[in-house]
Amino acid sequence: MKNFLVEEGFEVIDVTKDGQDFVDVTLAVASEVNKDEQNLGIVIDAYGAGPFMVATKIKGMVAAEVSDERSAYMTRGHNNARMITVGAEIVGDELAKNIAKAFVNGKYDGGRHQVRVDMLNKMC
Repeated sequence: MKNFLVEEGFEVIDVTKDGQDFVDVTLAVASEVNKDEQNLGIVIDAYGAGPFMVATKIKGMVAAEVSDERSAYMTRGHNNARMITVGAEIVGDELAKNIAKAFVNGKYDGGRHQVRVDMLNKMC
């Protein structure tokens, strides 16, 4: 995934270490994402559910577990999600690349969606 995104022209910071548990990986990615409002994060594990649960516990983090390109794109536009989690055993390599590309190319629409984002941010 890292190589694919670099080839697509995106700056990628890999904060993972071999053998890390998904909890530690997700916390490291979220920490990097929270350093700058423009940062986005993608966590990939077998199923995507565990990292999603961790990400939603972090103050100010709006995250989505996605398994298709449309959801990845729309969660940026309507929810201002800054992190997605993906299950590699669910989507496979090519779909995972398309999901990542849709997510990083998505832009937050703001407007009427800001009410929802404000509600989410008040929860943590």
